[in-house]
Amino acid sequence: MESGFFLLIILAISIVSKNKSLIIGVSAVIVLRMIPQTQSLLKLLQAQGINWGVTVISAAIMVPIATGEIGFKDLLNVIKSPAGWIAISCGILVAILSAKGIGLLTMRPEMTVALVFGTIIGVVFLKGIAAGPVIASGLTYVILTIFNLVPGH
Repeated sequence: MESGFFLLIILAISIVSKNKSLIIGVSAVIVLRMIPQTQSLLKLLQAQGINWGVTVISAAIMVPIATGEIGFKDLLNVIKSPAGWIAISCGILVAILSAKGIGLLTMRPEMTVALVFGTIIGVVFLKGIAAGPVIASGLTYVILTIFNLVPGH
């Protein structure tokens, strides 16, 4: 009963804040929770959902390469700049931190509650986006700003 109420509160907050991603995600979980015999599907979503999400995000990131908008020339140009190396470094850092984070969640699954709560606060009230590659670009932006290397400025 408590989990259903918690999900409804999250749904209400996401509706008030007009966060479509959170509305869809919470609604899907609520619907799955209401259907008998879906406990194993919920467990599968819990175990593999992040990997599925990363796969979809990775595919979306590859589209400009597939359409020819980005090619080897662009890669060579970006690695010639300090900004490019900072972006590569941030990508590596986020990948390492993500691996450590998944390890932490495996050892201490109760941390998920704090992560979910923090993500909801960030997404709903601070207009953030829950996505790993975006974190890497955000870290890159911060470091570039500190060193006054933001492209276009």
